[in-house]
Amino acid sequence: MPLQGAIALILLCQLVGELAARAAGLPLPGPVLGAVLLFLYISARGGPGEDLRQLSDGLLRHLSLLFVPAGVGLTEHLDRIAQEWVAIGTAVILSTILTLVASGWTFTLVLRWQDGRRQRRGMA
Repeated sequence: MPLQGAIALILLCQLVGELAARAAGLPLPGPVLGAVLLFLYISARGGPGEDLRQLSDGLLRHLSLLFVPAGVGLTEHLDRIAQEWVAIGTAVILSTILTLVASGWTFTLVLRWQDGRRQRRGMA
């Protein structure tokens, strides 16, 4: 698949995800569903092709550019942020704690699962 095909695949997955989210009235963003579809496609193929790998590497190298619009949006709404800093700060702190707890819990579950697999194979 040439590089244009890799771009088309990503955009097609995003489009299908967006259409599915809107048609089903799901509370998930279309691009998230599209990313799941892309993951399933890549998993079914046994991994990404070289073109998709090159494209994703290029996109990841320039990922910081995607934060520019968010930064501009923040500077446009500094007065509102100043008014609601307590709620914003609380949400950031609580979501960070929740993320740390969920990540630790997931890590622990994966370690237990791997240990169980090793023991069943007699590799303990």
